[in-house]
Amino acid sequence: MVEPLSLKDFNLSAADCAIVQIEGWDGMLAKFEASVSQALGAPLPARVGETVRHAGVLVVRVAPRRFWLVSEAGAKPPALTADPELGYSVFLGEGRVRLRMDGMRLPEILSKCIAVDWLSPAAARGRAWQTAFHHLPVLLLRTAETACDLFVPRSFAKSLADWIADSAAE
Repeated sequence: MVEPLSLKDFNLSAADCAIVQIEGWDGMLAKFEASVSQALGAPLPARVGETVRHAGVLVVRVAPRRFWLVSEAGAKPPALTADPELGYSVFLGEGRVRLRMDGMRLPEILSKCIAVDWLSPAAARGRAWQTAFHHLPVLLLRTAETACDLFVPRSFAKSLADWIADSAAE
């Protein structure tokens, strides 16, 4: 799989992650959000890119009607299914890997791989955004001042991690 990388001022590791995607049907968003919020026992993020942490689950609004419920490595996926009248839910964990990165050089290294303005308010701690990494869709979650998680397709995790490692070694 992906080998951990530890360099001066930069670390990279990979782990499986439990992700459930839920999405409301067009025209049903208000009812869908109320239903999901009640089932979770917590409010949902209001805007795309916002996150809310509740009971060991990170809720990420990845699109206007779509949310990812992300559990920490090793944790069970959230037991939430959407009311089929209001939307759907699907487990994505088998198809994604979480690349965890941290270190003082992270912004410099990421800028060699993806387009990201680390100083933008949209890239603030706790925010998530979708971007492309070598033409592949990825979700980047900024977890700290110099740390982030990158959720990548499992089939490309090794090559993307190698690319990041090569960028870090330059």
